Amino acid sequence: MSQSISAITPLTSPAPAQAKARVFFPNLDGLRFLSFFVVFLFHWYMTTYPYINGTNPNASEGIRFLFQYGSLGVNFFFVLSGFLITYLLIRERELTGTIHVGNFYVRRILRIWPLYYLCLAIAFILFPMLKQMGGEAYVERVDPWYYVIFAANFEYMRIWPEHPEAVLVSVLWSVAVEEQFYLTWPLILRIVPMRFYKYVFLLIMLGSLIFRSFYTADNDHDYAVRYFHTFSVIGDMALGGLLAWLCSFPNKFLSWVTNMRKPVIALIYVGAVLLSLFKSHIFPAGIPIIFERLVIGLFFGMIILEQNYAVNSFFKLGRWKLITKLGTYTYGLYCLHLLAIYISTKVVLKLGLDQRMLGTAFAQAIIALPLSIGISIASYHLFEKWFLQLKDRFAFITK
Repeated sequence: MSQSISAITPLTSPAPAQAKARVFFPNLDGLRFLSFFVVFLFHWYMTTYPYINGTNPNASEGIRFLFQYGSLGVNFFFVLSGFLITYLLIRERELTGTIHVGNFYVRRILRIWPLYYLCLAIAFILFPMLKQMGGEAYVERVDPWYYVIFAANFEYMRIWPEHPEAVLVSVLWSVAVEEQFYLTWPLILRIVPMRFYKYVFLLIMLGSLIFRSFYTADNDHDYAVRYFHTFSVIGDMALGGLLAWLCSFPNKFLSWVTNMRKPVIALIYVGAVLLSLFKSHIFPAGIPIIFERLVIGLFFGMIILEQNYAVNSFFKLGRWKLITKLGTYTYGLYCLHLLAIYISTKVVLKLGLDQRMLGTAFAQAIIALPLSIGISIASYHLFEKWFLQLKDRFAFITK
């Protein structure tokens, strides 16, 4: 099935029979929404904790304990992206004999770029204008050009632990990492014979661990490298890719996943929760922190496989119609929820509510979450959908 190549495949129109090929994981949208929700709670905590900590320390410590590691939702997205993109590319290669890299790039551009660049325009053009019109000072800490060329994670490393003044772009570093992944992954999977995929994934995971081993100190610089650097994060995607490869053909591993017993499934979920809540104790600075992403990513990956393949699950997220529907808007929710949190903060200030009160913090969440959902739905139907309708013209495997 492998074949040598000398250049990226030009854009190709799928034949009608090929265009009908479909991959559908009914529980993934629910997982996407729950991952977003965890990230939302983390950013809500980051916004409210400094205010309520002084007036209600017990409540604030409870919130901190529950939500301080909500950023792991981003790790989950990375593993999920690695799994889904790899699975689709493997299926395309099986169906057509190759991977049409040009078509893949066009599909990713149509999905990612419109909303991404709209967010940049709002953050770096409209937001400063509005602040200055309101008499507020605006001094941006980041260079917007790093965001334009999808290198935002490196710029975030430079300013850490500070954040961009344009709050909307604070989450876009992970979109930049995803784009770097999309740029290289189809090329690797096209060039390498399929029988060697697992070795490539394992080598990338090992390389990521080796890279992390140089940044194990408990300081801002090493933390930023471990969390934001592409070489640190790519291990999550490669792990997702390895799991996709293992599930792409009948084998003992897939059979084991399919027939996992309920006690094993319970251990996976309990383990993922405990690792998330106590990760700083389980993986302190030094050698243990090298393996933090890998171990947590393995549990996240097993949740993905359990939802997709296990026949003995306690529940399937695809049966929860509301979160499954909301999962289709996850990209917009992720990109735009900080805007909603920012607006909710302005609302509570306008209403004269005391930000030091726990009730005010919950009021912000009650305002921000529905607002995030509303903005993302509007973005999807009024803006993103125009581009998404073009995607399937360049697809050999549809989701």
